[in-house]
Amino acid sequence: MIYKTFHFDFKDLKLTVSQIEKVLGYTGKPSEVHFSDLIGQALKETAEICSIKAEYRIFDDILFNDPDKTATINNLTFDIKKIVYGQLKKSESAAIFLCTAGEEIGKMSRWAMKSGDLLEGYIYDVVGSEIVEAAVDLMQNDLEKSIASSGNKITNRFSPGYCGWDVSEQQKLFQLLPGTYCGIRLTDSSLMDPEKSVSGIIGIGKNVRHLPYTCNICDMKDCIYRRTKA
Repeated sequence: MIYKTFHFDFKDLKLTVSQIEKVLGYTGKPSEVHFSDLIGQALKETAEICSIKAEYRIFDDILFNDPDKTATINNLTFDIKKIVYGQLKKSESAAIFLCTAGEEIGKMSRWAMKSGDLLEGYIYDVVGSEIVEAAVDLMQNDLEKSIASSGNKITNRFSPGYCGWDVSEQQKLFQLLPGTYCGIRLTDSSLMDPEKSVSGIIGIGKNVRHLPYTCNICDMKDCIYRRTKA
């Protein structure tokens, strides 16, 4: 079983002000609020306090049940539903992963909102989400390169709570990564603490594929990160 951990520097993520502006929906038109300055300050402060970690563990035995649209790993059966099942079903193995931006960015967001600065709090919240997504991208790229020599490829990553996969299944997913290096805890409602964290699965195999665009297969129509084809 292959197990790998990562501790990323903030500069590794290459986040930019324009990237955060795009997520926020800022068009660049003149405004009373100087978004660029606020975002730049948020990125500068975040760079000094984040503890960005990721980990993955590869499991070689994965069994799929087509009628039920389930996947079984280490005797744990995941009800991944139709969308995720369709993307993973040709996998020969799977990487279970965790990633976190750490606790501090969430604290900064909550403190700003509690102090009455809702815009600043929202900016910190979006920056935290972008940090963890960028870190998972780096982890996923490492995974893809590490298996390439064996002729294997990867699927996109999928997380409980998306594409019909119930968030409660994180309880089982965390059983596959005991004593998590990332230090992430689950609440009774299966939410992660720190909240700027992500978990999920990536399929591995010779006949799988990694799609450059997957928002069109997801059923979360109100996701702020949802992309539409140009």
